[in-house]
Amino acid sequence: MGTEPRAAARRGPDLARPDATSVHITHWHAPGRDAGRALLDEVSDRWAGAVWPDGLLSFHAYLDTGGDTVLTYVQAARPTAHHDLVRTLRGPAAAAAVSYRLHTSVVLDGTGTPPGAVVVATFDVDGADAQERIIKSVARAVTDAPAEQREGMLSAHFHASTDGSRVLNYAEWTSDAAHLAFLEGAARAATLRATGATPGVRPIGFRRFHLHHSITPERSDT
Repeated sequence: MGTEPRAAARRGPDLARPDATSVHITHWHAPGRDAGRALLDEVSDRWAGAVWPDGLLSFHAYLDTGGDTVLTYVQAARPTAHHDLVRTLRGPAAAAAVSYRLHTSVVLDGTGTPPGAVVVATFDVDGADAQERIIKSVARAVTDAPAEQREGMLSAHFHASTDGSRVLNYAEWTSDAAHLAFLEGAARAATLRATGATPGVRPIGFRRFHLHHSITPERSDT
């Protein structure tokens, strides 16, 4: 039986939920903020209007602070659930995603503070061993940094692509300003050193996003 999605309050995904065994992430580029918002609305409307297959858990859509990149983050209880829905859609909403599994989470603030910004950093890597090395290295750099050097960082969630080619860090921050301050500090330099010292890893870059749409399923009576 499928599910009828419902629009939720602007809350990010629950990355700790144990039933989310796969994550599917898609990026689109837009020629400007207005176009980015329109693309984000179009894709989100397609997902909100679809009947979700069993196993699809959540959909979250983001616009980056530059206004030219849209990102969607989809959680699923089974890897094929994402494909099962996407093949029924049209337009940009039907774009293929990179499939990940959540590998490691570093939670620095367990009080439930809602993030004001999400920073997504991606790495091109040479297989599963390189995925393990870069995740351990960057996670250690984050946890070893003095608290004052990472003030405002709530969590860092490291995802490994199922094909062994990517690592993605989904980091939650209290605000844009907190992340900007981090970029100028010693902890940021330590993470860069950790990346540079890890063979088989090539940083792709990062973008800072704000959440715009959040959809979760609600089981239908039909």
